[in-house]
Amino acid sequence: MGSFKGHALPGSFLFIMGVWWSTKSILKYVCKKQKRTCYLGSKALFRWIEILEGIILVLMALTGMLGEQFISGGPYLILYKEGQWNQLIRWHHCTMYFFFGLLGVANILCFTISSLPVSLPKLMFSNALFVETFIFQNHTHGREMLDVFVHQLLALISFLAGLLVFIEFFTRNNVLLELLRSSLILLQGSWFWQVGFVLYPPSGSPAWDLTDHDNIMFLTICFCWHYALAYIIIGVNYAFVTWFVKSRLRRLCSSEIGLLKNAEREHESEEEM
Repeated sequence: MGSFKGHALPGSFLFIMGVWWSTKSILKYVCKKQKRTCYLGSKALFRWIEILEGIILVLMALTGMLGEQFISGGPYLILYKEGQWNQLIRWHHCTMYFFFGLLGVANILCFTISSLPVSLPKLMFSNALFVETFIFQNHTHGREMLDVFVHQLLALISFLAGLLVFIEFFTRNNVLLELLRSSLILLQGSWFWQVGFVLYPPSGSPAWDLTDHDNIMFLTICFCWHYALAYIIIGVNYAFVTWFVKSRLRRLCSSEIGLLKNAEREHESEEEM
């Protein structure tokens, strides 16, 4: 993560997953509210979606860990070298990715093995976010004021998101909690990008003064703008998913019901013959 690309990668991962988690929560809620009988609202489809989501999370975590270890002179899995610790910052990042990978493994196992509790991924999700909070809170010793500030905001976001997921562990199918958590994941993803622009400006961009208090004042406002953007994205997403389920899927559900009725009629005619 000691580069712009290193912050853009986890930012992109979190932003994509934030959009997806909000979409999934809205889709479940709208399908349940509309009482759709088509395959889109079935438990079997959502089960396969959860397994696919787990595989994607594992792949994302492996990509981050391998990038930290083997790209741009990484530690190459050597923790202690020549009498001193070897690139502990990168090991911090790998640990964060590892716990999100465990979330993906929990998703895969819980929706493949029926004996495991379905709420286990929620517990692993909150653990991953709390570990991320702990890492970022102890990630910036001896750094400049602005560097510490932007990482403290990341720690705040991940702690609040972890707290919400932990509450979800006890209260199932609360769409407001799920969307609030998704908004914090979106905020975290976009803020990773902002941290990349602040600490490692792309080539040609002016460097930020890490000791200027006015920059902290601006980033405080900018943080709120990022959060407003997360809510706008979720609002647009909710409007689109609701429109899609109500209008576009009406034909699909009707056609499925028609096929079922035709099959029943054919079965009755065969019995009469």
